[in-house]
Amino acid sequence: MNARSPWTLIACAMVMSACDSSTDSNRIVGELTSDRIELTAEIAEPVTEILVAEGASVTAGQVLMRQDAARAEARLAEAKAALGQAQARLDELVRGPRSEQIAAARANVEGAKDELAFRRSDYERVQKIHAQKLASPELLDRAEAALDAAEANDKLRRAQLQELLSGTTVEELAQAENAVKQAAARRDLLAVDLARHDIKAPVDGIVDSRLFELGERPNPGQALVVMLSGEQVYARVYVPEHLRVKVTPGLAAKIHVDGLDHVLDGRVRWVASEAAFTPYYALTERDRSHLTYLAKVDILEQRDRLPDGVPVDVELMIGDSE
Repeated sequence: MNARSPWTLIACAMVMSACDSSTDSNRIVGELTSDRIELTAEIAEPVTEILVAEGASVTAGQVLMRQDAARAEARLAEAKAALGQAQARLDELVRGPRSEQIAAARANVEGAKDELAFRRSDYERVQKIHAQKLASPELLDRAEAALDAAEANDKLRRAQLQELLSGTTVEELAQAENAVKQAAARRDLLAVDLARHDIKAPVDGIVDSRLFELGERPNPGQALVVMLSGEQVYARVYVPEHLRVKVTPGLAAKIHVDGLDHVLDGRVRWVASEAAFTPYYALTERDRSHLTYLAKVDILEQRDRLPDGVPVDVELMIGDSE
């Protein structure tokens, strides 16, 4: 049976309101329905797997459909490698210089020291020869330049050794730690993106329709699956204006379902604050009698799930609650 349109239900509610007898003044009409949930695609990748059929009952967290995740898996692998690199650099800084590096730096200092001593003695010798007019000025200049280079190299090697002996600075550690956090955050973000290639049921319910088939590529934001949520449908009814002030959440009700021999217990879950038909300008008393308010009435009985779209009459237990 096709679902009735809201305007058809409103018209039925008006007719029922106009024809009510004193015994049926609290009876209103509607239909069984469920909340619809559209599960949309977040990425433009083709559908590679469909795991449920239309009409199947599913539980929260169950995978309904999968999209191609090859790109996302590659990006996640890259992010994991970057995180490993950043973590290794942090571990290196925390550990400090290796003993082999320090030994090599000490050897460089000794070599620079010997080179400086040799260049100093050579410069002094050339100075004496030049003073005796036995050496050219160019030879003296070259000896002086070699001495300056040896002094600079000695200072460099001593500074490098001191850097290794001092260890890692606080600033270097902070930079390395932040690099690790950044890489970890990117890995987690890409892991979320990868997980969203699996279309999962957010709640228990029924798969109403599948909108894409294998190989089709949805655009981001397009619905892939439509679900009917909940373990049981509820009655969607329209409350006439003259009953609205007496109908509040928690009010008991009796639900008469077409095709069922017995009456189901129900309870009003929600009533709309705005009328379905509201000539909000210049409302007359006659106009107000035509107003109806959408309401949801839950079925309290534990039973097999009823189908959507079945017409119902709901008797509001207003007199019993007063």
